Amino acid sequence: MIRPQLIGYCRVSTSRQGKSGLGLEAQQGAITRFAEAEGYAIVRQAVEIETGKGADALDRRPVLAEAIGEARRRKCSIVVARLDRLSRDVHFISGLMAHRVPFIVTELGSDVDPFLLHLYAALAEKEAKLISARTKAALQAAKARGVVLGGPKIDEARIASATVRRAAADQHAANVMPIIEAIRKAGVVKQRDIAAALNARGIGTARGGRWHPSTVQNILART
Repeated sequence: MIRPQLIGYCRVSTSRQGKSGLGLEAQQGAITRFAEAEGYAIVRQAVEIETGKGADALDRRPVLAEAIGEARRRKCSIVVARLDRLSRDVHFISGLMAHRVPFIVTELGSDVDPFLLHLYAALAEKEAKLISARTKAALQAAKARGVVLGGPKIDEARIASATVRRAAADQHAANVMPIIEAIRKAGVVKQRDIAAALNARGIGTARGGRWHPSTVQNILART
């Protein structure tokens, strides 16, 4: 039986990440597991080192543009590990939908309506705007408590990093929870079995790893 084709797309934001493979291996692993679980054949794994910011980001991302063209010729879908590997900009996501090339996000599953991709992108864009405000508020609160800050740039970077990690974990939990609810409705209720179902679908954890009962419990507690 001929398996439907997929083009994998992975993106890292800096040359350092590209050279070190930071984040790249996890993305490729999630795509490979998804394809195996869902019965797809990956014809190409495209990798790009470029920022995802801006509604015109496609002009600065020739690898993605080329992947879209190839997907159109092959009449196949493009798969990414996470929606933010495409962009957090809802206008950019809308522009991609206009190319009429199906996009699949492994952590959301293969049957997600394109409208939901717009919704998740809008939520991610809003979250990105809130990160700056949260960072400034955290710095002001620390100063109000009398905390001696070692240097504005260092402290801002440290607090921003923690804020981004929390925001990313919250967003990932929000994305995965509808899938967990669908698994529950199918009669799978034990955390061990839910973890196995998520792994079978090729859905990675927030860090791109495999699910365990403890990581399922973390998601349930966070949401």
